[in-house]
Amino acid sequence: MASAMTRPRQILPGTTYLLTRRCLQRQFLLRPSAVTNAIFQYLLAVAAQRHGIRIHAYCVLSNHFHLVVTDPRGRLPAFKQLLDGLVARAVNAALGRWETFWAPASYSAVTLATPQDVLEKAAYVLANPVAAGLVRRAREWPGLWSDPARLGRGAVTVERPAGFFRKTGTMPKTAELTLEPPPGFDSAQAFAAQLEEAVAAAEQRHAASGRTFLGAVKARTQSPWSRPRNREARRGLQPRVAARDRWGRVEALGRLAGFLAEYRDAWRAWANGARDVLFPAGTYAMRVFHGARCSVLA
Repeated sequence: MASAMTRPRQILPGTTYLLTRRCLQRQFLLRPSAVTNAIFQYLLAVAAQRHGIRIHAYCVLSNHFHLVVTDPRGRLPAFKQLLDGLVARAVNAALGRWETFWAPASYSAVTLATPQDVLEKAAYVLANPVAAGLVRRAREWPGLWSDPARLGRGAVTVERPAGFFRKTGTMPKTAELTLEPPPGFDSAQAFAAQLEEAVAAAEQRHAASGRTFLGAVKARTQSPWSRPRNREARRGLQPRVAARDRWGRVEALGRLAGFLAEYRDAWRAWANGARDVLFPAGTYAMRVFHGARCSVLA
């Protein structure tokens, strides 16, 4: 059962998120390779299809990944459990390792409040290889990277990789991966044009800083057991909402605070035996795993 000390996450259908997950000790366990790229692309396609997740942008760097997605059915935790769990097992098998793959507490799901916030975070995701000093142009990154030109072009059929996945197992032989525009844009072409412009602007900013870049060839040849030389920032903020507009952010945080207060009250009643208590809309774990009743947004 959920603990009284656990901070619940509100999962509302139709929400758009920036998702991030980091490898254990920032090791380069996801470094670009044909095997790793194939595993991640296949599992992203399977998990998105199975749970109805709409994919808007993605980038898999050597030791972490970012996704921008919309969750029409309120299935985000199930989607992430499937994706993260199988990526860890399959890539571990390819590397011949058995240890924990993901860093503890590295999962981040930030709600994006407006279409402009979605655009900014999608551009951040796609420009990440440049910001990290890996390649001079984002599309040069040899890892998995979603090309804005593919938006609205239909699904790509992804083959099940050989090796970890059994031919007679339950995983499908192929899966369809579709790159779609997020809600709030007139068309896929309109979103793609704005996204490409924002990524190009980010590339110019990083190039103007005079920094050097590792290059695609060296990125491919890094050891999976290596890690960045710089120290990791600790005890930083872990936002749940991103909104450039101040009042939009205040409103979103207010809604989240209201959800948390209602959830705490409902949980206390549940812990005292009141099985007919009504949890707030967006409650996930108590509803899915314990059958708790939840209110519905009007």
